[in-house]
This record gives sequence, structure tokens and C-alpha cells, in this order.
Amino acid sequence: MTAAAASSRTVLIGSAATGVRDRFAAALLAAGHRPLTAARTSDLLGSVDSARPDLLLLDLGLGGGDGVSLVRRIRDHAGSLPIVVFSGSLAGADDVRRLAPLGVTGYVNEHLDAQRILPSLAPHLFPDSFNRRSSARVVLAIPVSYRFNNTIGGAVTLNISKGGLAIRTMSPLAISTVVRARFRLPGADREIGADSRVVWSDRRVGMGLQFEQVDAGDQTAVDEYV
Repeated sequence: MTAAAASSRTVLIGSAATGVRDRFAAALLAAGHRPLTAARTSDLLGSVDSARPDLLLLDLGLGGGDGVSLVRRIRDHAGSLPIVVFSGSLAGADDVRRLAPLGVTGYVNEHLDAQRILPSLAPHLFPDSFNRRSSARVVLAIPVSYRFNNTIGGAVTLNISKGGLAIRTMSPLAISTVVRARFRLPGADREIGADSRVVWSDRRVGMGLQFEQVDAGDQTAVDEYV
């Protein structure tokens, strides 16, 4: 098996909206993944059974007004299938509470533009590359520079948490590398500097930085943003 094949994922996109299906499918296909689409519940459940996807992107509206029951039906077909729900299909906070016991903890904005789809899905496509024990993450694509030894690199963030950054790069550094990261939060008038350490590294996705020393004011700005 080639490296490309090993990193490829089969992703089922269940949505009644043609534009959503097509946009997400195109982004996944361009990244080397195998997208499948379903516009009806029967097609969705059939694909779950036959294709055994690695990830399901789900519009709860396919459940005919009861998306939680739809997720239960999916669990009957594929109990461990990771499910990410399109956030616009949630009826309210009660849906989130009812879905949590069913193993649904991922949500994605179905209106994302093509450039932001893959960064938002990366933690779900490659969960082993992400440290899930840290605080909640916010999808964020901003420039970031990082200095290690006498070298300065530049990339774009995948997401940010109170304790660190995920960075999209095809040349990730080795785990435990110490770096000085600099970035500017949206709407901020100055850069944030953070002494950090690489805690995960994956050439398919990028790398994760854990903050080790941050100015108190800068940490407050990150906390408030997240």
C-alpha cells in the first residue's frame, strides 16, 4: 500500500443540499480522499452498510425532523462510525445534549468555503494525530511564524486552543522540538508570542504546538478568543 493510499479516507456526506454535498465532496476529492454522497435516508443507510466509510458528515434534516433518531439508526448499522454533524442542522442546544451519549461530539459549519473544509475536518480524518485531551479547539486559518534553532518557518494554523496551535504544513518538525511561535488573532492589534513544543507531527496534516511559556496578557487574549 502506498503512503497516499494509507492516508486516504472514505467519507460519506449525507445532506439534502446539493451545494453542500458537492462542495465538501470536491474538497475531499482534491485532497486524495474518497467522497460518497447521499441525499436520502435510504441511500445514506445503504452506503453505511456497503461502503463502510471512515467518517460520516451528517445533515440531521435527513431524519425528517428527528435527527437524533436518525443517528440511533446509523448506530444500529455501524456502531463505531465517527459522525460529524453539520451545525446548521441542529435544532438547538438540546440536540447537542441528546447526541453526546450517541458518540457525536464533532460539528462542522456546512457553509465553510472550499479552502477551510479540509482544515476543519483534519482532526476527524486523522484523529490519532491530534491530542484530544487538551481544551476545546476553534478552527482558525491565520498566518503563523515559528523559530527553531536559527531557522524561521511560516505556515497557516488549522485550529487554536487555550493550550496550543495546530499548524498545517507538509514539513512538520520532529516531536519535542522547541519553537517560538508568533501569530496575530483576528481583530487584534499586536502579535502573540509563545514558547512552545511540538507534541504531534504528521506529514499528512501538519503538527501541533503546545504552549509552554506565554505572557499573561497574551494568554488572556487566547483564552477569551477560544
